[in-house]
Amino acid sequence: MKSFRRHSATVNAGSMADIAFLLLIFFLVTTTISADKGILRQLPSDCPDIKECIKDINERNLLRISLNHKQEIFIENKLVKLEEVKDIVGAFVDNNGASECDYCTGDKLSEASDHPREAVISLSHDALTKYELFISIQDEITKAYYELRARYIEMKFNKTPSQITDEELITVKKAYPFIVSEVMVKRN
Repeated sequence: MKSFRRHSATVNAGSMADIAFLLLIFFLVTTTISADKGILRQLPSDCPDIKECIKDINERNLLRISLNHKQEIFIENKLVKLEEVKDIVGAFVDNNGASECDYCTGDKLSEASDHPREAVISLSHDALTKYELFISIQDEITKAYYELRARYIEMKFNKTPSQITDEELITVKKAYPFIVSEVMVKRN
């Protein structure tokens, strides 16, 4: 009698790994990976002794910028447009209220900063403030400082910002330090 054995059907899977590898390469090459956007900021260094790092700020050296849930911009409780922020920040920082800054060209107003090294920008925003508005305000503040620093570089070194050395950049950053305090106002 003849025995019947059933042979299970097998599929040659040797080329499956090759196909999977080719598909992987195809999708990696054809897929676009979106880059995350963000703000390039260097965080302050850690302060070992907190008492040395905390200092009182004179009220006139503090510029308050507030963003609310209606996407409105307030500077010192006055409603302003986005296009005005750069000029207001630049005038505030470069005010020279104490008349001690030999490179400042400000109006020496009594309600603006004493010296660029003393000027602090306080940026507060509501929890419902849109990210785009927050970034736009950050950009305007950065533009104001860039213009002040570029003018200082031209006056002090007779160069453009792209031509200065690292040592000169340190001098510029000491003359116009970028001091921004950011606070999110929580809603109840």
